[in-house]
Amino acid sequence: MLDIIVAFPKLEDAKNLRKLLVRNGYDIYKVCDSGAQIISAASESEGGIVVCGYRFSDMYFTEIQEYLPESFQMLLLASPAKLAEHDVRGLVSVAMPFQMQDFLSTMEMMMVQYQRWRKKHKRPRVRTDREKQTIDTAKALLIERNKLTEEEAYRYIQKISMDSGNPMVETAAMILELNGKEWNL
Repeated sequence: MLDIIVAFPKLEDAKNLRKLLVRNGYDIYKVCDSGAQIISAASESEGGIVVCGYRFSDMYFTEIQEYLPESFQMLLLASPAKLAEHDVRGLVSVAMPFQMQDFLSTMEMMMVQYQRWRKKHKRPRVRTDREKQTIDTAKALLIERNKLTEEEAYRYIQKISMDSGNPMVETAAMILELNGKEWNL
């Protein structure tokens, strides 16, 4: 899940930006007015985007960026002068005041990047012993009835699973049911 944290030194500015984002279909996880709040909110979340100003009462955006978990991106909103003053290479930034469409397009781009990152870093789910047994039994059935090798049987279950959009264990259970074997997951 993507969490959006909106943060500005003046809480009223952060709340106004939150309203703007909510009106455009975004869900906001937290609104903050200090660097410590941003870091705390980010550490409680799985990942997302921090939309923030460049300076808070307790730290600059560079310090916040250092402490953010890897699963967070930062969108820096600052005046053109402040952006020119700091090295913002490798950081997504929008000069203020901004054009609404530019800001929303940047948010959309960052959301797509986050989804790609999340997919790339997704932890594989470990199958239970029962699920492994279901797949092994379906493989054994395919080996016996269709004279397939173990790898061919596995690849067959895998292909049917991918084509149907179902998990392999469900596909294996379906194969067992279609061949008259009772199998409850």
